[in-house]
Amino acid sequence: MRLDTIEAVNFKNIAEATLELSPGVNCFVGRNGMGKSNLLEAVHFLSLARPMQSMPESGLIRHGQEMLMVKGGYMMDSGVEEVVSVGIARDKGKRVLRNGKEYNRISEHIGRFPIVAATPADQALVTGSGEVRRKLMDVVISQTNGAYLSQLIRYNRSLESRNRMLRAGVRDRLLFESVEQGLADSAAQIFAARREWTESIRPMFQRHYSAVSGDAERVSLGYSSVLADDSMTEILNRTRPKDHVLGYTSQGVHRDDLRMELGSHSLRRVGSQGQVKSYVIALRLAIFDFLRQRTGITPILLLDDIFDKLDSDRVSHIMQSVSGDSFGQIFITDTNREHLDETIASLQGESKLFSVADGRFEIV
Repeated sequence: MRLDTIEAVNFKNIAEATLELSPGVNCFVGRNGMGKSNLLEAVHFLSLARPMQSMPESGLIRHGQEMLMVKGGYMMDSGVEEVVSVGIARDKGKRVLRNGKEYNRISEHIGRFPIVAATPADQALVTGSGEVRRKLMDVVISQTNGAYLSQLIRYNRSLESRNRMLRAGVRDRLLFESVEQGLADSAAQIFAARREWTESIRPMFQRHYSAVSGDAERVSLGYSSVLADDSMTEILNRTRPKDHVLGYTSQGVHRDDLRMELGSHSLRRVGSQGQVKSYVIALRLAIFDFLRQRTGITPILLLDDIFDKLDSDRVSHIMQSVSGDSFGQIFITDTNREHLDETIASLQGESKLFSVADGRFEIV
């Protein structure tokens, strides 16, 4: 799959831009704050109808404006052309159209145009809370499994209902069990999907990390969940007295996490900046492989400021990895023109280089 054209109006600092893109590598060079990453975010927003980072969607609208619009023309691997547009108006919500027709539910858009983004914010996958890592699992699995997204929505609604009951001091056991049945059913399916995803992606991830690091270190990726030992029903029955005191549900798949290790130690504690960045880039490349295998569509790959904090050998290994036949259209940003010239020279196929200044784009 590739994105042939993109139009953006009032998207962050981009007042108006129309770009014809290369089917191969698209590089964007400019100083920090000029709009390079914003263009990549617009591509991500078009594909998933959600911001790249956790933020209110209204924050994507250019300062002083009332709406934004992003529109793109895709060419699918099957040869079918698709046109997608996403718009947000302040106080009026979001609209997503595919080939001129609005979706009944925006969730129907998820997975049709798979995308993988490696950004500086990915460091939080290692250093941040479990919520960041759960969101990663949820976003990736949802692109390949529509039932998973439905179960996730159902679980969160049931969880909020149970938490309201706990805060209100409700003690009726039968009432709790009626709510907890739906919670337990959804939890079992979420747990099974996350466990299967982790087991599937682990060998891909280890292969990519070995390539990125030059086989310099050993890493591991695991999945931690209380459902590995007990059913959700057993857990809720056991923790209900404690949860009454706390006023919220203390255990469940909403507390799941990923274990990220370097050797036999936590990556968060012992990893250098270069090792952490190598880890998250390898994880993103593994996610790319996973999405391609499960959807049958070659995702778009976004590499935002990947050169920072990596030595030249690791950068070279990454470029060698993404230059293979398995990768399709790639978007890369950097402040250093020399880096991007070297990248274009090292990659095969077509490419375009854009200079970026104050939200404006020019072909170099």
